[in-house]
Amino acid sequence: MFKTLISLFQNKDTRNKILFTLGMLFIFRLGAAITVPNIDTTKLVTGLTGNDLITMMNMLGAGSWQTFSVFSMGVGPYITSSIVIELLAMDVIPPLAELAKDGQKGRQKMDKITRYLAVVLGFLQAYTLTLTFDKAYGILVNNSVTSYMYVATILTAGSFFLVWIGDRIASYGIGNGISMIIFAGIIANLPYQFYSSYVTLVNGAAEGAAFSGILKFALLVVMYVAIIILVIFETQATRKIPIQYTSSTNRRNSANLNYLPLKINSASVIPVIFASTIMVAPKTIMALISSASFYKSTDFTRKLIRVFDYISDFSKIGGLLIYVVLIFFFTFFYTNLQVDPAKITENLNKNSSYIPGIRPGTETQTYISKVLNRITLLGAIFLCFIAALPHLLSMFTSIPSTITMGGTSIIIVVGVALETVKDLEDQLTQKEYKGFMKR
Repeated sequence: MFKTLISLFQNKDTRNKILFTLGMLFIFRLGAAITVPNIDTTKLVTGLTGNDLITMMNMLGAGSWQTFSVFSMGVGPYITSSIVIELLAMDVIPPLAELAKDGQKGRQKMDKITRYLAVVLGFLQAYTLTLTFDKAYGILVNNSVTSYMYVATILTAGSFFLVWIGDRIASYGIGNGISMIIFAGIIANLPYQFYSSYVTLVNGAAEGAAFSGILKFALLVVMYVAIIILVIFETQATRKIPIQYTSSTNRRNSANLNYLPLKINSASVIPVIFASTIMVAPKTIMALISSASFYKSTDFTRKLIRVFDYISDFSKIGGLLIYVVLIFFFTFFYTNLQVDPAKITENLNKNSSYIPGIRPGTETQTYISKVLNRITLLGAIFLCFIAALPHLLSMFTSIPSTITMGGTSIIIVVGVALETVKDLEDQLTQKEYKGFMKR
């Protein structure tokens, strides 16, 4: 490992990319400490700290609502807009479906549409959340409509400055820019999360129960380690389909036999992000409606709020089941977007290759689809279990649910870390090949 790190920093291009990425992430963390003007910071500590909804929103978008910083929304609006556009492109809106099938140019146009929609969603979210938090906690010094629009404009601009940073990282740095921002936001909060967990379980325990608190904290740490191991196993596990070339003289059992690798979880951490975003939506919507001036509390609306609160609560069986089902669905949904058996079959035909024992064409496509669905089922079950494990722990033990919110965070952190390491290794390999060719 140390040899690889030394090799990465010895190469000038790779070293510059790493330093550029770290510089961009430093700007992100610096902005996360700058509070929006016209905000009463004394109300933030008592109002927004410890709120489950705020914790989930911070995790998804790498925001910092507790400090109401200029980057409070993180990249959340862009992620939400991406989900909406991807869903609408599944033959819901024909023009979007055509763009999705139009190759690289179509994807670029879809990305522009995604950004335009994200601006609208971002401003609406910023305005309504500012209004909601002000009505609930009185965080604004001057709570006029103009102040709401002023704060919402700053928050929207901050969110899209982060999207711009993500684009720069993707172009000139290491890894996926948006994922790196979410990764950095979660990593920055992990030390405090473990510290607060220790304080709650050990220092906050009743007299004579310190040993029990230490055991609970150790169980929490073991759970996180288990999640990390499971995520690494799931991310790197592949199903290798043997590939034979018509012009090849190699036997099937030859060591030089080629393989088509299909990941058990081709969707990576995206299903967890998608599912968590949708789970946050009911609470957000009801919070916005209940804070509006036209809202009138009735028996129906109170029941509706209780239902949405129950659905969005991972500590309840109903909410957790919905969360697991959404992760399961989005795993298959995003895998089918990432891996297209028809295109794989077409590429095999173009390269004069085939799967031994399977006829080229439709039979090959059917076989690949069958294998992909089987391994994705296993990957979806793994992902659902890993995401639900922290919440199951709080249900069946006395560990508070407020300190087990990090399971999803660990999934995202480990997934992004593995992808980034792979990107670094690929770049290092490319540099070595170039150096060999120059010789």
